[in-house]
Amino acid sequence: MFIDIVTIYVKAGNGGNGAIAFHREKYVPNGGPDGGDGGRGGNIVFRVDEGSNTLLAFRYRRKFIAENGEDGKGRKFHGKSGADTIITVPPGTLIKDPETGKIIFDMSRDREYIACHGGRGGWGNRHFATPTRQIPRFAKSGAKGEEKELRLELKMLADVGLLGFPSVGKSSLLARVSAARPKIADYHFTTLSPNLGVVSLGGEGRGFVMADIPGLIEGASEGLGLGHAFLRHVDRCRLLLHLVDISASEARDPIEDMKTIDRELERYSPDLAKRPQIAVANKGDLLAPESDNAARFRAYCESIGREVYFISCATGEGIDTLMDAVGKKLDTLPPITEYESEITPEDEATAGVGCGIETTVRQVNRTFYVEGRWLENFMGQINFDDYESLGFFQRVLKKNGVFDLLRAKGIQEGDTVNIYDFEFDYVP
Repeated sequence: MFIDIVTIYVKAGNGGNGAIAFHREKYVPNGGPDGGDGGRGGNIVFRVDEGSNTLLAFRYRRKFIAENGEDGKGRKFHGKSGADTIITVPPGTLIKDPETGKIIFDMSRDREYIACHGGRGGWGNRHFATPTRQIPRFAKSGAKGEEKELRLELKMLADVGLLGFPSVGKSSLLARVSAARPKIADYHFTTLSPNLGVVSLGGEGRGFVMADIPGLIEGASEGLGLGHAFLRHVDRCRLLLHLVDISASEARDPIEDMKTIDRELERYSPDLAKRPQIAVANKGDLLAPESDNAARFRAYCESIGREVYFISCATGEGIDTLMDAVGKKLDTLPPITEYESEITPEDEATAGVGCGIETTVRQVNRTFYVEGRWLENFMGQINFDDYESLGFFQRVLKKNGVFDLLRAKGIQEGDTVNIYDFEFDYVP
């Protein structure tokens, strides 16, 4: 089974609580407070797994929670930090916000990404001792770890993508030029999921990755057939090889086939339709001597400015010439697309709202108390003495609908808004 889109829930560990303790030892008068700090909560960390090409591992497990930090202890002993939870994903996985669809991070390189940070450990009571408060009987609780829902979307990393109708020879070509062994049979939709293969061009380190995409049909961009579910996997391809059955063995016209697939690419993504293409006429060994398909097809490709190569996956004819041309073409093209994050600072501040973390408003006389776990963490990020920080604070409240909630509760001009002891007068 091939799975390339999943939604998961992740939560970093909470920080441990600071300890309330006092040093007691014979012959040591006035030992004083010695409560240790709590440990940091574990992070949620994404890591690239080069050996996988599907999100199948997430089929049965979609909740990931990191370890909490341990509480502090007496004698100034710190609590142990919680262990990070490592989530491995295939290269090319996009981490997205499930509500907005915005890209948070692109796992295209061999690197790590911390999706949720663990909460900081609380201070022990020793931090609160002063000359006038020598025996503090309180400590600071650990901060909550971040939590959110994430959408994982796999877009394979391949230099070259194979396009075409079912049974035109895409899997056969991939098997011919690489060590990949896709299923090959004489019926439509033999290929049910994308297959990757590494094509070597002879020189040390010279080669490229080729992806066999399930056959497209007319209407694929609207959900018909199998190909629509896998068009996203050619989004990153630098070059497309467009295969047709030049022998018309299934009574289809190769020119009309190419026009149909080009239309589906345009409907799915105009940018993808402009990607460099090479036309590949396969099954030349089955072409009838009296057929004019080859001449007609060559003339059509020349008219639209597209290179064309005639091959036979059955006999191997023309394949070496095609692969050499593909290698030279790739040398002139930019590297594989890597997506930038689309998340703004305001989005980061409200990232946990989609995980069932609600904002509540309650009224006591003319004071409106606004509460929510995301707000509790967010308030610690604001410098209320700084004008720009206050502006950011206001934008986040507006974006998250806090002002809409206050108006729905009947707030009037001049009423007081209290957000975790920070108060201000409401001005519409």
